[in-house]
Amino acid sequence: MKTPTSRKRQPSSVRHTRAIQRDRTHRLPSAPPADHVVARLQDLVQPATFAQVAAFQAAGLRQRILTLPVMVAFVLSLIWRQLGSVREAVRCLNQEGLLWTSPTPVSFQAAEERLRTLPPHLFKGVLDEILPQLHARAAARARRVAPVLVWAARHFSGVVSVDGSTRDGLLRQAGLLRAGAGPVLAGRMAGVLDVATCLPQHLWYEPDSSAHDQRFWPRIRAALTPGLLVLIDLGFWNYAHFDELATAEIWFLSRVKQNCAYRLVRVLHRSATVRESLIYLGREARPTDTRMRLVEILVGPRWVRYVTNVLEPAALPAAYMPLLYAERWRIEDAFKLVKRLLGLAYFWSGAGNAIQTQVWASWLLYGVLIDLTDEVAAHSRRPLGAVSVEMVFRALYHYTQAVQKQPGWDLVSYLVDKAAELDLFKARWQPPSPLPEEEDALPILRC
Repeated sequence: MKTPTSRKRQPSSVRHTRAIQRDRTHRLPSAPPADHVVARLQDLVQPATFAQVAAFQAAGLRQRILTLPVMVAFVLSLIWRQLGSVREAVRCLNQEGLLWTSPTPVSFQAAEERLRTLPPHLFKGVLDEILPQLHARAAARARRVAPVLVWAARHFSGVVSVDGSTRDGLLRQAGLLRAGAGPVLAGRMAGVLDVATCLPQHLWYEPDSSAHDQRFWPRIRAALTPGLLVLIDLGFWNYAHFDELATAEIWFLSRVKQNCAYRLVRVLHRSATVRESLIYLGREARPTDTRMRLVEILVGPRWVRYVTNVLEPAALPAAYMPLLYAERWRIEDAFKLVKRLLGLAYFWSGAGNAIQTQVWASWLLYGVLIDLTDEVAAHSRRPLGAVSVEMVFRALYHYTQAVQKQPGWDLVSYLVDKAAELDLFKARWQPPSPLPEEEDALPILRC
C-alpha cells in the first residue's frame, strides 16, 4: 500500500491544466454588468475604439453588422463576463446586447469568421491608446506604496520590471479546445511593467512559443528611457545588453546566474554578511566592456548575488537591493492574473488572429481591473498590494445584483463599504519592509 509521501508528484503541465479547469469550473454565474461597470468600460474603451476605425477601414474590412466597436464589445464581454464560448457570446449579443452594443442579430458562423480574420493590431491599437490614460489616472491618486519605491522615485525616473511568459499549448490535448483545423499557436508574451502601479507600459507577442526572451530585447531596449531602473529577469541575462544599458544611462538590477564568470576590478566592501566589488562580466575582455557592481548578501545559509550598473553604493545601497528586486514579482503576478483570472490560458479558437486578439483584449481588461482595484485601495487608504484583484473582479457580480435592489449604489463606494464582506483585503498580506536607517546602512570601505 502506497503512503501519501510515496505518491508520485504530477508533472507541472498537468497540475497547471487542472488548475485552469478549476478556475473555469468555479466561475460566478454570468450576468449583464451593471450600468456603472458598463459606463466605466465605455468611458475608457469606446473613444480608443473609435480612434481605430480608420485602421479598420484601411484593412479592407466591410462596415456591415460586425463593425470594430461591435467586435470590441463582443470580445471584451467574452472575457469580462467569462461567457465561456463564442457561441454563448453570440447568443447574448442576439438577445440582450453586449456593453454599449444593443441587441444585434448575427450568426455564430459570422462571428467566428470575423474573429478569424480580424487584424489583431486593431485591438493592440486600442490597448496602446488606453495605457497612457491608465498611467495618468494612477499618478493622480494619493496612495501608499512600498518605502523602497518612495526612495527610488527620488533617485530614478521610474522602476520597471521586464519579463516574458509562454501561453500554454497543451490545452487542446486537455479537452479545453473544441476540434479545429491546424495547430494551436500558443505564442509568447513579454512586457515592461511599472512596479508601483502594476500597469504595463509596453507589451509584445510572438507566435512562436519556443521563442527565447532575448528575441524581445530590441523592442524592449527601444522602449526604455534614460534614468529608469530596470529589474531584469535572468531570461534576459546578456553581457552585451548590460553594456548597452550602461552606455545609455539606463540603470538595471538583476540577480546573477550561477555560472556567471567575471573579472574583479576592485573590492569596495567586505563584511560577514555583505560583499561588494567592481567587476567586468565575462572571462575575456570585450571592446564594449563596462564596469558593473557585484553585491553579495548572506541570506540564511547562502549568498544571494546581484549585479547592477549603478556603481556608487550611495546611489543604490546594497541593503535596498533585495527590497527592490522583490518588486520584480509584480510582473509575474500580472501574467498570472491575465492567464488564470481573465482566462488567457483558455483559447476560444486555434486561429492566429483570434489568439492575438484575445491577448490584447485580456491585457486591456487587466488594465481596467487594476485601475478599479487601485481606486478601491486609494479610497480605503491601503496599498494596492493589500487589495485582492481577483476578489474585486468577482465582486462585480455581487455589485450587479445589489444595484438591482438599490439603484443608488456607486461602484467604488459599494466596493469600499462592502470590502470586508466581499473579502477584498488580503488576509495574509504583509506590509512592505521599511528601509534600513541611514546610520545602519552598510559601510563602504574603499580599497
